[in-house]
Amino acid sequence: MQKLNLSVNGMHCQSCVTLLTKGIQKDPGVKNVNVNYATEKAFVEFDESKTNQDKIIQIVSGLGYSAKPVTSESNPEYEAQKKRAEIKKLKNTFLLSLVFAIPSAIIGMILMPLGIEIPYGILILFLLGTPVQFVIGWDIYKSAFGALKNKSANMDTLIAIGTSAAYFYSTYVMMFDPMGDQYFEAAAVLITFLMLGRYLEAVAKGKTSEAIKKLMNLSPKIATVIKNGQEIKIPVDEVVVDDVLIVRPGEKVPVDGVIIDGESAIDESMITGESMPIEKKKRDTVIGATINKHGSFKFKATKVGANSTLAQIIKLIEDAQGKKAPIQRFADKISAYFVPAVIVIAIIAFSVWYFVVGQTFEFSLIIAVAVLVIACPCALGLATPTAIMVGTGKGAEKGILIKGGDALETAHKLYAVVFDKTGTLTQGKPEVTDIIPAHNPMTEDEVLKLAASVEQFSEHPLAQAIVNKAKEKNIKLEDIKNFRAIPGHGVEGISKKKKIIVGKPEYVKNLLKKGFLSPRKSEDNEDFLSIRKIAGLAGIENSIAELEENGKTVVVVCTDKKVEGFIAIADTPRKDSIEAVKLLQKQKIFVYMITGDNKRTANAIAKQLGIKHVISEVLPEDKAKHIKELQKKGKVAMVGDGINDAPALAQADIGIAIGSGTDVAMETGNVVLMNNKTTDVVKAIKLSKVTIKKIKQNMFWALFYNALGIPVAAGLLYPLTGWLLSPIIAGGAMALSSVSVVVNTLLMKRTKI
Repeated sequence: MQKLNLSVNGMHCQSCVTLLTKGIQKDPGVKNVNVNYATEKAFVEFDESKTNQDKIIQIVSGLGYSAKPVTSESNPEYEAQKKRAEIKKLKNTFLLSLVFAIPSAIIGMILMPLGIEIPYGILILFLLGTPVQFVIGWDIYKSAFGALKNKSANMDTLIAIGTSAAYFYSTYVMMFDPMGDQYFEAAAVLITFLMLGRYLEAVAKGKTSEAIKKLMNLSPKIATVIKNGQEIKIPVDEVVVDDVLIVRPGEKVPVDGVIIDGESAIDESMITGESMPIEKKKRDTVIGATINKHGSFKFKATKVGANSTLAQIIKLIEDAQGKKAPIQRFADKISAYFVPAVIVIAIIAFSVWYFVVGQTFEFSLIIAVAVLVIACPCALGLATPTAIMVGTGKGAEKGILIKGGDALETAHKLYAVVFDKTGTLTQGKPEVTDIIPAHNPMTEDEVLKLAASVEQFSEHPLAQAIVNKAKEKNIKLEDIKNFRAIPGHGVEGISKKKKIIVGKPEYVKNLLKKGFLSPRKSEDNEDFLSIRKIAGLAGIENSIAELEENGKTVVVVCTDKKVEGFIAIADTPRKDSIEAVKLLQKQKIFVYMITGDNKRTANAIAKQLGIKHVISEVLPEDKAKHIKELQKKGKVAMVGDGINDAPALAQADIGIAIGSGTDVAMETGNVVLMNNKTTDVVKAIKLSKVTIKKIKQNMFWALFYNALGIPVAAGLLYPLTGWLLSPIIAGGAMALSSVSVVVNTLLMKRTKI
């Protein structure tokens, strides 16, 4: 079986997905089709012995669209340019349509009804309406015809029938009944509003290629390779497996590999979500695009190009977006039955009055046109978009950016919300939480002063947390000489002829074992392995273990061969996270925490937040897998802020990005919380419920006039009352239904979320 990934141009509504899927599936060689409207991609699985790529592309072209194969070498910049060109085209099309629609509306909807005589008014409306109908609306006709060929109906079918009925009847009036009513302006205004909706939707969808492009830009462009003993700078694309590269402090790791010489601490938060830099030594793996914090090292390249971790993350995002099931609009579902029914009713009404009752052709035609005009889908077309526009606007006022209707349609029926830990539920940066002196008369401030004095020369995030705490307490630091960093262990320096060491507990234990640190009392010299054996430090190991059990990192502060105290550092929970978890659980929504952190740290944070479901030590690709697994039970939202969250954000039914996070996370997510408050997740869900309720109300009003008006337009009351619904009254009823939908939608602005 062959797999084909196509970039499709010309899709503008969810029914295009159905049309393309049915059309491609008609090829006997095609086994599976998955068309995604959001990404404008079609994934086709086919038997190459029965069909081929060119034939499938030809089928797409025959349906009124254009397609181009997407390969691993496809340039994300090309996709971005294509999207910008499409948005620009739709904007220009709308503005051009507006040029004709505004004077049409003024003449036909204001001046003429007021009795103001316009010389050659109907001819002017004909000249203004014709280019809108057949030039601006050409794509509508193409889509409607494509649906007809596949024996289906869509919103474009409704628009084409309604506007065509109004236009051609108006043309008939202009030619044969100058005193009759015309509807040129109604058709022109309807098509113009449709163009506006398509332009706004294209803008909302236009972020996908930009997100992928920013991911691509994370990787450094230049790598330093060692060849024949010489350091040579080459483009990253030219690095091959087994090349030996060197990385210096502050540089990005060019590709994936294994360290062969040197030690350092590497910030992998963008890939793994781990908040603390990871200490790396010989034989440890490094990941491309991560940041080397301090220390130089050499490593051998193991994965390059499409096989690198970053490239795999990009592919995961594309796959998750591509496999996401399209949401079928309620209006499209209705139109599939509504349009054929309206056409049949119009034909039956014309036939009965003309052939059975014996009325004139003009009388019967007016009946048929009245049926079609009153059924014209103005209100049906406005029902969902207006509610979504007001809903997203109201969200924006509260700092909740919603990128389209899909998120609003899904958020009200969530089964679970999955939170990333680092930077989402927590602050995302280490802070000093505990300072514990090892003996009297040493104080907390004195321990902090000693540690910060040495750590001020280190770039390590833990060091920065200690220094920031000292600044916060306005502690004046000591002058340090002979500063030295011991990668993976700690730092040391000399102040006033005394040596200060700040390091990991394991490192201090090792110094004790080797005799570089002496216990305060000689009677315990026999056992250097236990810090608690040092006089004045009884129970310190238990304290360290307790702090580490709570997810904190501990460093020990020593001077002149004795331990003075220790400092605990942790990534602390955000203040609003506990409230957000409680509110979600109150709504019977399951709350999960997912993180690349170790199990102990993850469980400690989860306990503080009241979260019962924890998934820890998870790589980016596994995050998406866990989301996929949860989706078997119901709709799932993912909340995150980092690049490592992007695949999971794309895989989830709703991706919610924290505004303080990376651009990639914000562009991959369906919802962005600009206020950086996790409690806004709850507000987004409430906004979804309000919007869906409004959409259902709008659908009722949109269909109410049709259900009531179509029988009257068909002449049901004429034999009994002699009252006939003229096309102009039908047009008024159609307009009234649209007004009622808009007014009802605007009432949503008063709702508090």
